[in-house]
Amino acid sequence: MSTVLEPRMSKGEATRERILEIAEAAVLAKGFGATSIEEVIAEAGLTKSGFFYHFRDKNALAREMLRRYVATNDQLFDDIFTRGRELSDDPLQAFLISLKLLAETMADLPSGHPGCLIASICYQERLFDREIRDLTAQSVRDWNARFRAILDGIASVYSPREPVDLDDVADMLSCIVDGAIIMSKTLNDPSRLERQILIFRSCIKLMFAPN
Repeated sequence: MSTVLEPRMSKGEATRERILEIAEAAVLAKGFGATSIEEVIAEAGLTKSGFFYHFRDKNALAREMLRRYVATNDQLFDDIFTRGRELSDDPLQAFLISLKLLAETMADLPSGHPGCLIASICYQERLFDREIRDLTAQSVRDWNARFRAILDGIASVYSPREPVDLDDVADMLSCIVDGAIIMSKTLNDPSRLERQILIFRSCIKLMFAPN
């Protein structure tokens, strides 16, 4: 059996990734407006020219942070919901399994969820150019479309017990996760996120339970 090894990052790629990690942590901790290029440069141990080699300005940094954040979340959803489908051919059971896996993944974060970059950008959208605002909006649309497709598969087998708009139900998961992140941080209770995902899971189970 052959093993496929992931290619190593070049020094430049590793530096770029380090900058993005530092910047994201700072933005999630105190917002984009309060995060300066100078502090990112200092934390990364770079010169200004070293930073500007990778990112033309603060908007370019924000744009790549956003793309990286969305790609990371997309990969997380791909892995979890693919696993759910592998464990059950029934669309409802597959989704319920996936939501349980998602809740467990959130519970395993050592210090709770660090925060939502999308929310941080929305709160300070005047600081960003049109491309970043469009990327933010499109990422939310794409996640909602992902969940709507799953719900369509469930509804093709199980009719909802009450009349519901599946678009609104799809939106619920993003709303619950982002709201629970805020509540968890505000109340210093990381378990809130896991519990809210499990409550959503119970709602889905009841919504589509066979009569």
